[in-house]
Amino acid sequence: MSKPKISRRDFLKLSGYGMLGLILPELPFRAQDEFDQTQGRVIDNLLWSYEEPNKKSKRKKAYWRDLIVAIANTTVNEDESAYNRVWYQVADGGYVYSGSIQPVRTVLNQPQHIALEGALGEVSVPFTDAHLEPDANSKLLFRLYYETVHWIKASAVHADGTIWYALLDDKTGAYYYAPGKHLRLIADGELAPLSPDVPNAEKLVKVNLTAQLMLAYEAQRLVYATRVSTGGRLGGGRYATPTGEYLTYHKRPTRHMARGDLASNGFDLPGVPWVCYIKEDGTSFHGTYWHNDYGRPRSHGCINMTPQAAKWLYRWTTPRVTPGKEFAYGRVGTRVEIAV
Repeated sequence: MSKPKISRRDFLKLSGYGMLGLILPELPFRAQDEFDQTQGRVIDNLLWSYEEPNKKSKRKKAYWRDLIVAIANTTVNEDESAYNRVWYQVADGGYVYSGSIQPVRTVLNQPQHIALEGALGEVSVPFTDAHLEPDANSKLLFRLYYETVHWIKASAVHADGTIWYALLDDKTGAYYYAPGKHLRLIADGELAPLSPDVPNAEKLVKVNLTAQLMLAYEAQRLVYATRVSTGGRLGGGRYATPTGEYLTYHKRPTRHMARGDLASNGFDLPGVPWVCYIKEDGTSFHGTYWHNDYGRPRSHGCINMTPQAAKWLYRWTTPRVTPGKEFAYGRVGTRVEIAV
């Protein structure tokens, strides 16, 4: 049986939906941003390519974490029971599982001098390294990944004339530096509210934990749907996404999320984008760059989404975070229902 091919135009959309569009074609999806996508970053510590788009076929080549691979095409494997059937055909002719690849681009920017009020920036390359000083020879602090979002509070000029950005670590209040050409400044217009004429009382977010779906409604009409990953079992620990009714009362365009021992289910994730909190314990909707495996539980309790889907939800829900502000917090918000 020949393997069905997917156009590059549909590549990012399928990555975000986790094949939802093929499973539920009758849903009235709102399209996410589309662009030609030909690169992928290896997320796993070790990833094998296979001769066919399934792990039972012969292995071809090993890839390591943060290697950038050229993606020649996409395909759907024949296992109709799989929650994610998308595989990527890479340059060596083999196939890799899409859940272990972050779709990325390499877009270099013209750095700018940043005014005192600062600006939001998004990493526009597969990854960039953040240093203690605006110098690649200074201490390395973090690796910042594609589509993570950061507060740029100042600019600095290196002796060689290159512009670096000073990024605020909102967890510690300290600063670290990254090359300005690797961050795209986010214009205020990109964050304009979506469906502002629809009363907030008529907006509703539903999360189905069994199906691993997020559904957004306006006056009981479905306007957006995407696959998510909610609380699951990680390294012997079990993490649950709470059921019930909530509000998106606390929102941030970016957050440095960290907890616990990195060697034992802990995490340290700077620049998590488009965060909508629903509980004081930190449970939230947010963009995710450390996996692309939506459709099965695998979070610490949050609702993992693609950065594109998280940005859509961030713009569509209330309260609005005014451009230039680090967060919005209050008793108002868009209704959320989480059920099994």
